[in-house]
Amino acid sequence: MLETAIQPPEIMPSVFGPELPRQRAADLPGIVSLKVSQLFEDIAQAIYLRGDDLSVVRQATKEALDVVDMGMIKAQDSINILCSEHAFNILEGKPYAQMLKTIKDVVQERTGCQNIRLRFCAGGGITEAREIIPYFQLDSHFGGQVRGTGPFDRGVPIKTEIGTLYGLARVYDADWFIHAHNDDPREIYFHRLIDRALKPFTMSYARFETRSAYHMNFGNRSSNIVPRAIFDSPFVQEKFAFTCFLTTSPAGITGVDADNDLHQLNRRLTVNTLNSYGKLMRIFAEIDECVAVLDAGRWPWYLHAGGLTSGNLFKAPIDFMDLSVGSIRKEKGDVKLNSAVKALVINYAWRELFVELPRIYPTIVAGSALARGLAKRILKHSVVAESLQTAMEFALRISKTDKVIVFDGSYGSINLSPALGEYLLEKAPEVAQRVEEKLLPMWLLQRGIDSEAVQGPVLDRRSG
Repeated sequence: MLETAIQPPEIMPSVFGPELPRQRAADLPGIVSLKVSQLFEDIAQAIYLRGDDLSVVRQATKEALDVVDMGMIKAQDSINILCSEHAFNILEGKPYAQMLKTIKDVVQERTGCQNIRLRFCAGGGITEAREIIPYFQLDSHFGGQVRGTGPFDRGVPIKTEIGTLYGLARVYDADWFIHAHNDDPREIYFHRLIDRALKPFTMSYARFETRSAYHMNFGNRSSNIVPRAIFDSPFVQEKFAFTCFLTTSPAGITGVDADNDLHQLNRRLTVNTLNSYGKLMRIFAEIDECVAVLDAGRWPWYLHAGGLTSGNLFKAPIDFMDLSVGSIRKEKGDVKLNSAVKALVINYAWRELFVELPRIYPTIVAGSALARGLAKRILKHSVVAESLQTAMEFALRISKTDKVIVFDGSYGSINLSPALGEYLLEKAPEVAQRVEEKLLPMWLLQRGIDSEAVQGPVLDRRSG
């Protein structure tokens, strides 16, 4: 069942990251791969994995848009397609870029509208926009009508049920906007899979003051009232055309879903995410000890292994999909992180490592070139090894475990050590039974979804 390690997605160069690694963890002796379908055979199958023909994503986008009403858009109108930086972290960003380009083409063909702009929404500054827009040739496809925007740009007041909040002016400076996002279950420990499809209205489309209210003024369940209030406001509703989402499972890209009713689409995505990722999340929580290797582009909490982000390991074993679990706060200055991670090896990640990781986990940096590109506060709590091989040998020795998991951006399979692969295969049947019989029905019920309806119309966008 264990196979040769798969080659991970390529890392896009970035000023946020250090020098690109000369060796990937997948190339190390002793690293193998485990297909996620070997763990859970009912995981939704992919239509696209790294290296596949992107035309399947284009076709899936066209089919999803077939059922969307675009009658509100007139030829003389202006339209903003809103995209988010984080979706470009999935399988080299190519399927998301393909979906965005296809949305533009289909809308132009069906409505005759020529003034279709892309708004690239970043979580911090707009450096990501300056890098990603030319990398994926978005500017040329949109005829130069592409602009980046971030939380420190000019705001626009939005009157909501909970008071005046502030969106980004550049997001809402068109007659209509299209919400184009993805369903990657990143940061479950924040949004708890409550209104996941609405989260970008705070985290991508809002000013810093409103983002801060989400993070600082509410707990990790009640904070979801903020994006819902923004989306449901008259100002936003008057400009909202429809939503189009790239859908995923641990196996890869599973399709595209679109709807004029974002709340209905959000309900479908919730069901699909719980079905597709729930078992893998719970088996990550079963890992009793391991060395975690960071070996992909972007921030270290957002790197994928078998389609599931590293943050889900760092925050395990708490089941944040269980809404009866309260907010987890810091105690005495410490951050609640998973004690099963015995050591952390950094082969590549963007330089701001969120200092709690090396402060809590024994951290080994793979080489001096990498070390020069990381923040000093990270190196203060880390050991710099001569090479990736040396870093791994040291990590295995101090951690006293032979279980290794590699977060290198892979979907479909997890690159890991044989010891961890065999361990997960042993645990999988019990985890599958527990999720199917107890946890999944509970998660759905807590969100007002009848588990008996999961295989029915809730999954069919045409029936809503």
